[in-house]
Amino acid sequence: MKTSKRFNEASAKVENGKLYDYAEGIKLAVETATAKFDESLELHVRLGVDPRHADQQVRGVCVLPHGTGKKVRVLVFAKGAKADEAQAAGADYVGAEELIAKIQKENWFDFDACITTPDMMGLVGRIARLLGPKGLMPNPKSGTVTQDITKAIHDIKAGKVEYRLDKAAIIHVPFGKVSFGADKLQENFETVMDAIVKAKPAAAKGVYLKSIAVSSTMGPGIKVAYNK
Repeated sequence: MKTSKRFNEASAKVENGKLYDYAEGIKLAVETATAKFDESLELHVRLGVDPRHADQQVRGVCVLPHGTGKKVRVLVFAKGAKADEAQAAGADYVGAEELIAKIQKENWFDFDACITTPDMMGLVGRIARLLGPKGLMPNPKSGTVTQDITKAIHDIKAGKVEYRLDKAAIIHVPFGKVSFGADKLQENFETVMDAIVKAKPAAAKGVYLKSIAVSSTMGPGIKVAYNK
């Protein structure tokens, strides 16, 4: 695969085969982010679990202390008093059947997160096959099926991220923008890693954290160690 001159110059700063201390690795990821936009920093963790088994799934949410750096548009499915609560809490879109129809008929997805009250799940289930592949389907485990609409909206707007295992037993999570600086990114990184460590399934055997890497959106991967 042909790579750009910019990427090659950035890659040259990363010592091949070296396992960096995570703080050092994050600083290097910031240094090698040379694109003309504010790149995100991403965490990639390979776990020693088998994602084919239900008792070895790793999934959860955490709120980044310094947010994600991204403006998150929140849609809430609710009626009555809960709809009013959602509006007051700063939801970008609030509705019920009319929003379901808009998504179905117009393929409308101008939102980044979706929350619903439990009583609306039957209605939302009609578009599960549309929301699911985009990672937008509300789920009680991620706190997006809830009666506490205000808290759910505030958490998402404040920088809540969801981490979940993919089929290759890897978790991919963005943890901030290059413009945050290394110190804030390090705190965000520690928050996500602590959550992943605490989420270790009882059924997991052997080495849990097999490999950890950080990278900017357009930068090279940097392998790091996490022994906090």
